[in-house]
Amino acid sequence: MRMPRGGRLLLATCLCSLLVLVRYFQTITKEEPEIKKSSGPGKSRRSPLQTLYRGDQPELLAAHGSLRERRELLEQACLSHTRKRRVLSAEDLKHLIVDDKHGLLYCYVPKVACTNWKRVFMVLTGDGRYTDPLAIPANEAHVAGNLRTLSEFPVAEINRRLRSYLKFIFVREPFERLVSAYRNKFTRSYNTAFHKRYGTKIIRRHRPDPDKRALENGSDVTFLEFVQYLVDPRTQREEPLNEHWERVHSLCHPCLIHYDVVGKYESLEPDTQAVLRLAGVEGAIQFPTSGKSTRTDGNMAARFFKHVGPFYQKKLFNMYRMDFLLFNYTTPEYLRT
Repeated sequence: MRMPRGGRLLLATCLCSLLVLVRYFQTITKEEPEIKKSSGPGKSRRSPLQTLYRGDQPELLAAHGSLRERRELLEQACLSHTRKRRVLSAEDLKHLIVDDKHGLLYCYVPKVACTNWKRVFMVLTGDGRYTDPLAIPANEAHVAGNLRTLSEFPVAEINRRLRSYLKFIFVREPFERLVSAYRNKFTRSYNTAFHKRYGTKIIRRHRPDPDKRALENGSDVTFLEFVQYLVDPRTQREEPLNEHWERVHSLCHPCLIHYDVVGKYESLEPDTQAVLRLAGVEGAIQFPTSGKSTRTDGNMAARFFKHVGPFYQKKLFNMYRMDFLLFNYTTPEYLRT
């Protein structure tokens, strides 16, 4: 009996995804890739991946211990808290930005310095149009098409890059990241697109007797209403979570993709310098520093969570629990769960 066309397409997609996963896990334990040839005659240079795992550069020795510890903690957490491996799909790779010139794969996480990392990648991968990351407007850094993602490549090319490129990610304390996303998207007057797209829905569902203006503009969502929206079962049934508040493990799949460097927002400066050193561009490019005067930290997060009762605190913590576990963040003291 002939299989329906839809079934054949589904089977082909599954087989393609399985090939990505199988080829990747077959090759991550193989020998190091060959040393890349530089532009100079007779010269060669190590790839960032080789530089990291050989660990014989004095200026990197201080960083190696903490980077290795984070990798090991992540691997152990994956073994302890995940039961089944699933296949990688193209959708899983949409947040992995590719730099073929320097052999880098970066999984960007919104609200974890991703604008500045995208600016850096535009300089690293560009044709000389930009030499200073800070000269790149923030909105341009997020324009689709300015940077290539791993999902755009054929399966064989995906596997080659996963095997031989330095893969890195930057993470942040989950609730500080969440409060930062709320402040940016719902308390800034210029974010009208988010107010219309999400604010109106949140108010309609979670505010008793809302007035007409709030229903039309969606510009005064409270943090409690935002939390109620996140833990509402309808939210994820209807559509995927927005990337600004999606869990890191759902964006970057750290138990399926072996990240060589796990940077942290809490140690942003030394961790970014370590990555730039591994890429061989330290001194040639300056990572932009944040000019924000009111950065979201634990104290600020605690003030926002004061308005959220234990019931919703517990539901929200359960929702973000894997990010706490995988990246070794402790339960915040301000929670009343």
